[in-house]
Amino acid sequence: MPTGNPASKEQTASPEDIDPPRRRWWRRRRILIPSAVGLVLVLAAAFSLRTPSPVGHWDSAEGQDEFMSAYEEAFEDMPEPAQTLDIRTDFGVVRVYRFDGREEGAPMVLLPGRASATPVWADNLPSLLEISDVYTLDLLGEPGMSVQARPIASDEDQAAWLHQTLKGLPEDEFHLVGLTIGGWTATNLALHHPDRIQAMTLIEPVYVFGDMPWGTVMRSIPAAFSWMPKSWRDGFNSYTAGGAPVEDVPVADMIEAGMQHYRLRLPQPTRISEDRLGEIEMPVLVIIAEESVMHDPSTATETAERALPNGTVHQYENASHAVNGEYPDRIAEDITAFLAN
Repeated sequence: MPTGNPASKEQTASPEDIDPPRRRWWRRRRILIPSAVGLVLVLAAAFSLRTPSPVGHWDSAEGQDEFMSAYEEAFEDMPEPAQTLDIRTDFGVVRVYRFDGREEGAPMVLLPGRASATPVWADNLPSLLEISDVYTLDLLGEPGMSVQARPIASDEDQAAWLHQTLKGLPEDEFHLVGLTIGGWTATNLALHHPDRIQAMTLIEPVYVFGDMPWGTVMRSIPAAFSWMPKSWRDGFNSYTAGGAPVEDVPVADMIEAGMQHYRLRLPQPTRISEDRLGEIEMPVLVIIAEESVMHDPSTATETAERALPNGTVHQYENASHAVNGEYPDRIAEDITAFLAN
């Protein structure tokens, strides 16, 4: 189980209206929303007016307690970690969990979406552990168990803390698996410090293969302010997940609490150009959801196929931006086939 102080350890609708994968998901009353990524364009501006703090932080002890309670409840759906590590970087302490799987090939490092943290991978871990050992981490500067200590001011800084985190792990190479903003984070690392990346899987990455539609940006605005009703944030999260219900779901509660109580101090991610994508030499698996609202799926698919020198691209039919929770076994099967080539 996670602990509350990461610095204390170091290096240590109705079901009938939903398609089959989402119906199973609805019955479990669990929803793995990857993130409210649409808030990226408005959160930085909104929160920068509220406090001069240069690093991400909680708005109150009560707000942090609310998030931590939801985090711990959502973490109960995870396998038991074999190890919990807190790795010091120049920008803060990064919480990392190790899960023992098949000891074959490079271990995976899972990078979650905005405000979602490690528990967003609960549905994925059982099948991913059949492939290799797995590390998960909470993104630095986001709500979670990682603690930002110094400003992160650029794409280079974003790459630096993640590179330092990987250097703190015992293996020399890794297979990065990034979900939504985690996909951007993995791609950004590959452009600045590719030496420890054996391969990448990008699941519904944002700002990588397409711009965010203005309709999604506009829908995110009411959810960007902590004083707005919880139902507005739930509504936006449900929108990104294809209309799936989010009330009284531990992971969704965790995400909503992070959105409400954590003050981001991160730079706006730079939209990655096709020229830069062409510089990525390692194998890359890309998974795009046909019903995503975070980019135009057709454009994103075409861009990935055209720009990546060594890319494998799959578009999932009847999938939303929350594709990792809708099709966890299919994702694992595609990763297995990808790594076998």
